[in-house]
Amino acid sequence: MRTFPSVILSCIVLALAATTITAVGVPPQDLPETFTAFAVNMNGGQKTDTVDLRIEHWSSDADRNRLLDILRAEKDPTRANEKLLDALQKLPRVGSIRTSTSVGWDLRYARQTPMDDGGRQIVVATDRPISTWEAASQARTLEYPFTVIELHLNKDNVGEGKLLAGTKIYINQADNLVLENYSIQPVILNEVKKVK
Repeated sequence: MRTFPSVILSCIVLALAATTITAVGVPPQDLPETFTAFAVNMNGGQKTDTVDLRIEHWSSDADRNRLLDILRAEKDPTRANEKLLDALQKLPRVGSIRTSTSVGWDLRYARQTPMDDGGRQIVVATDRPISTWEAASQARTLEYPFTVIELHLNKDNVGEGKLLAGTKIYINQADNLVLENYSIQPVILNEVKKVK
């Protein structure tokens, strides 16, 4: 298990970003939006695939605040993640994600914030598919129930990102939000672009 300080910003945005892109003068994007990316997974040998991400609507401030309140109220990370997972699964679908070899999975949380260069950062979170083997064996991976995606797009909607599948989210003793990934490295998303 590994904690990624470089990804802490993602979780802060996931929980705290209060502004929408239109609030700071960046032109609004028509929804739904669909993105494609080339994914490189270096865990257990290099594997590649394409990832399609569709965002149908953005999560509200109320949804963000509800998730953050759960993490702040529950000091035990395991209980916090159980409650966070339950709350996330009850949120309405905001889009979907799929690879070339999967049928797809519903996304439950999506927020965007502007970047200084005129682009934007998109953070997406959802629960993750649990295999029959994981559920039956009560594997330790069940303690890492979230998938979090962070995209950095320029003003032409082209960029890069990271995907953390099998992640734990908690607030540490310094009151920082932390993403702890079960895998050694995040999946790198290259050649991210908006396709419609």
